[in-house]
Formats: sequence, C-alpha cells, structure tokens
Amino acid sequence: MDIQSNPYLFAVLSASLTLLMLQFLFRKLNKNNKKYHPVAGTVFNQLMNFNTLHHYMTDLARKYKTYRLLSPFRNEIYTAEPNNVEYILKTNFDNYGKGLYNYLNLKDLLGDGIFTVDGEKWREQRKISSHEFSTKMLRDFSTLIFRKNAAKLANIVSEAAMSNTKLEIQDLFMKSTLDSIFKVAFGTELDSMCGTNEEGKNFANAFDSASALTLYRYVDVFWKIKKFLNIGSEAELKKNTQLLNEFIIKLINTRIQQMKNSNGDSVVSLQFTTMKI
Repeated sequence: MDIQSNPYLFAVLSASLTLLMLQFLFRKLNKNNKKYHPVAGTVFNQLMNFNTLHHYMTDLARKYKTYRLLSPFRNEIYTAEPNNVEYILKTNFDNYGKGLYNYLNLKDLLGDGIFTVDGEKWREQRKISSHEFSTKMLRDFSTLIFRKNAAKLANIVSEAAMSNTKLEIQDLFMKSTLDSIFKVAFGTELDSMCGTNEEGKNFANAFDSASALTLYRYVDVFWKIKKFLNIGSEAELKKNTQLLNEFIIKLINTRIQQMKNSNGDSVVSLQFTTMKI
C-alpha cells in the first residue's frame, strides 16, 4: 500500500521531513550568507497535488518565475523566465545535461534514447534523427499522416459536440499524436483514437499509464525501494513497460522482414536502408 493512501501518516511524514529540510536549509543559508532563489515548496507538495500537477506548477511559475522545491535528497530549481530557458536550451546547452538523476528515472520507459542520454550518445542519435527528418520524402509523408489524424480527431470532437457527449480531450490529443508518430516511425496503423486495433488500444493504455508512473517517480522518494521489492506503482510500471517492449520489438521484426519488398514508408525503414548503404 502506498503512503499516499493513508492521509494521516502521509501528513505527519510530510510535515516532519519538511521541517527537517527547512532547518537544514536555514542553517546552510546562515553559514554561507548567500542569496538563493525563493523556496516555493517541497516534493511533498508536488505529491499532494499530483493529480493536478500541471496547474500547480503553472501557478508557481506565474508567482515566482524562478524558484526552488526541496526534497530529502536534492533541491530542484525551476524557471519560466525566457532568458534562463534560452540560456539552458541554447546558449549553454552542453552544460545542462539530463544527468544521472533523470536518466535513472526515465530509463525503464525510454531506455538509452535521445531523451535520456547525454554527450556523444545524444549527438549521435540527434545526427541520425535530424538527417532522417530533413529529407523531403519523410516531410511529405509525415505531413499527410498528421493531417489525416488531425481530421480524424476533428471528426470525433464534432460528433461528440453534435450528440452533447463529454470527451477527455487530453487523452484524445495523446492518442492522436501517438497514432501519427507510430505511422511515421513504423508504418503501422495504431488507431488508438478509434480503438479498432485491439493491440494498438492496449499499447496506448500501457504507454499512458507508464508515462504517468514514470512522472510519479519524480515525487515518490521511495520508488527505488518499491522497484526492488516489485510492489505498488513500480510493479505496475514494470508490467506496462514489458508490454510496450514486446509490442515494439514485434513491430521492428515485422518491418525488417517486409523491407525487402517495401518502398520504405517509415523512419525505421529509412534508417535500416541508410545503414545497409
């Protein structure tokens, strides 16, 4: 059972750890006599607001622009100031890698992909992806796919409006994007928006759950213990990532077999063709 399911225990633990962190912080500030960005809360505030985390973080960004959140093992700095964002993502990008902390949090879902690695591994993957997505053939192909799925999404929303039916629009946006990326990357119709493909529907649900559980690691200070014991959210994440990996490996193997008789209507086909050349 997760601590969050017991409100009293969670409140006591959160208050105790918050007081300890603040005491440590004030001692450090008095000792160093340095100016720091304001403390907007702790990781436990994120945990308590996890179901509305985007709104919570947006409210903090509006109030503070640049601020800190404290946790038992590390302090995190968040910024919404354009100059800072440009400096981090462009001007001095090499100095702001993902680091081991993010790598460990994301690895089970994203592996050693471009969103988790730094340095030479990142540059190599970016070079390959940049080359593939700069080709006119792929741009034309992907444009058609995104337009097709955008039209499908608009039709679903229109039908819901006509029948006065409620929609989970964020879920639809995610599925529309997933369907488009899958068609471009693998040449496969996932069709998670309409649910006509049972495997595709199961994949989309597993991906959505795994993404949420991976994000949850950032506010769950006990996730490594839960992973070791294979319990709670980490057991669910393991189950979902296994399903995702099996589905992706099956797709890749299918595409490899089809490549000899195909015109290469996906990123995977194009990359394997490039490797052969």
